[in-house]
Amino acid sequence: MALIEKLSAIWDGCDEPFLIFDDHPLHFSSLRQAVTPGLASVQPGDVVALIADFDPAGIAMLLALIDLGAVVVPLTVQTREDHPYFFDAAGVDVVIEGDMVTRRHGHDPHHLVLQLRQMGHPGLVLFSSGTTARPKAILHDLTHFLRRFSTPRPSLRTLNFLLFDHIGGLNTLLHTLFNRGTVVALRNRSIEGVLRTCRDHAVEVLPTTPTFLRMMLISGAIPEAVPESLKVITYGTERMDLPTLQQACALLPAVDFRQTFGMSELGIVRVKSQARDSLFMTIGGEGVETRVVDDVLHIRAQARMMGYLNAPSPFDPEGWYDTRDVVEQEGGAIKVVGRQSDLINVGGLKFMPSEVERVALTYPGVSMALAHGRRNPITGQHVELKVQPLDQHELDIAGLATYLKQRLPPHMQPRRVTLGSIAVGHRFKKAGH
Repeated sequence: MALIEKLSAIWDGCDEPFLIFDDHPLHFSSLRQAVTPGLASVQPGDVVALIADFDPAGIAMLLALIDLGAVVVPLTVQTREDHPYFFDAAGVDVVIEGDMVTRRHGHDPHHLVLQLRQMGHPGLVLFSSGTTARPKAILHDLTHFLRRFSTPRPSLRTLNFLLFDHIGGLNTLLHTLFNRGTVVALRNRSIEGVLRTCRDHAVEVLPTTPTFLRMMLISGAIPEAVPESLKVITYGTERMDLPTLQQACALLPAVDFRQTFGMSELGIVRVKSQARDSLFMTIGGEGVETRVVDDVLHIRAQARMMGYLNAPSPFDPEGWYDTRDVVEQEGGAIKVVGRQSDLINVGGLKFMPSEVERVALTYPGVSMALAHGRRNPITGQHVELKVQPLDQHELDIAGLATYLKQRLPPHMQPRRVTLGSIAVGHRFKKAGH
C-alpha cells in the first residue's frame, strides 16, 4: 500500500488536525490538494532535492515523492549557500522549491542509488553536520526506514522545532502522522516565538537542543512563560551540560526531561533517561545493540543507512559503527562526555572540554562557555576558555580564573580566559559542538 493511502486509512474518521500551520488546523484529507504540479516531471528513482519546510506543501510533496519511489534530499533555505555542494554530493537529478522545478544533468548515479532503483524502493539522503569536514551524504532505504513506525505508540501534540533537513524533525513528523497526533509547525524559532506557539496551541512536547534550553534559561522565560500544557521537553543533537539540565528541572518540576540520541547514519534509536535530571541513559530498541570499546560508544543497528554517497563506509565487517562519542558507564547506563576529536591532552593527562565548561557555567554571570585545547610546545596542549556573560552583566575575569583554580586540577585550568559571543548555528547548536 502506498504511504499516503496507508496514512489516509490511519486518519480515516479522525476529527483531529494532523498539522497546525500559521494558526490554522489542517486535516489529513486536505493534504493531497497541496501537491504542486512539479511532481509530474519527476521519474521513479530520481534523486530529488526538496527545498521546503514543515508546511502543507512541503509535507505533501515529501509524501508524494516517497510514493513515487524517488530518492528525497530534504533541504532548507537556511543552508542555501551549501546547496551546490549538496546537489553534487547526492547526485541530484531534480530540484524542487515551491512551484519551481529544475532538472540537472551531467552526472552518473551512485551505485547505491542504482541498487534502490533496481529494488523499486524510495530513498532518503541526509547530510552530516560537517563540524570537522565537508558534510557526508547519508543514504537510507526508506522502505526499511519507515518500518519502525508500523508499531503504534502514544502521540502527544508536538512542536516541530527541529528542521526539515534533520532526522529528528522528520522523525517527529512521521511518528505523529503514523499515530494520529498533531504537529504544530513553527515559523518563528526565537525564544518568544517558540513559547508563544506552545502556549497558543497547547503544545505538550517540545523537542529542542541543549543550547536552546540554555538560551531559554538565560532569557528568564523559564518558568513564567512556559505553558502548563507542556508535559515533555526532549533534548539532543549535541551534548547537554549538567548545570543547564539541573536548573531547568528545578524550575519546571512538572515537566519530564528526556534525552534523545541518534545519528543520521543509524536512524533514531530508543533512549531511556536514568532520571529526568540525569545525563545517564540506556540505548536500545528493536534491532539495536551497543558496546563500549576503550570508553567509546559503538552501535550496531538494523535500520542503519545503506552508506555514504561521497565517502567510504564507516561500518566494520561485523556491522558496528564507531560513534566517536566518549562515554562514562554506570551500571548498564552511559553518559556522553564528548567527542574523541575534542579530547585535550595536557602533559599526558587527558580530559574533555565539557569538564571545564561545566564548572565555568556555575560561576555567577556566565551564560555560555566554550573550552578547547590549544597546541603547547611544552605540555603538548593547554586549555583556553571563552565565556559569554549574561546580558548587561560585567563579568569579573580575574574572579572567574580564581574560581576555576579552586575547583579544577592544575592540568585542566585554562591558560587563557576571554569574554566574547559564542556562535550558535541555525540548528541551535553551539559552534564547536
